[in-house]
Amino acid sequence: MSDQPAAVTVYGAEWCPPCHTVKAYLKSREVDYEYVNIDEEREKGQAVAAKTGWTAIPITRIGEEYILGFDRPKIDAALQTNKLI
Repeated sequence: MSDQPAAVTVYGAEWCPPCHTVKAYLKSREVDYEYVNIDEEREKGQAVAAKTGWTAIPITRIGEEYILGFDRPKIDAALQTNKLI
């Protein structure tokens, strides 16, 4: 297993419907991702909120880009830029 962070990380919570949508979309595109449940890993959630300035979820990190919510065009563009699709 690599020490490199995952190319895609979804920060979300189980009670968040858009979070489930992002995860299902990535799975449908056969994109591997790391899921961070901010209710269970509060420090990681706080760190991404501090970095982005966003307190809403989901936040999806693709490469070095952060995307708020389920924004399919931005997600697809970032996946293509990072050669993940």
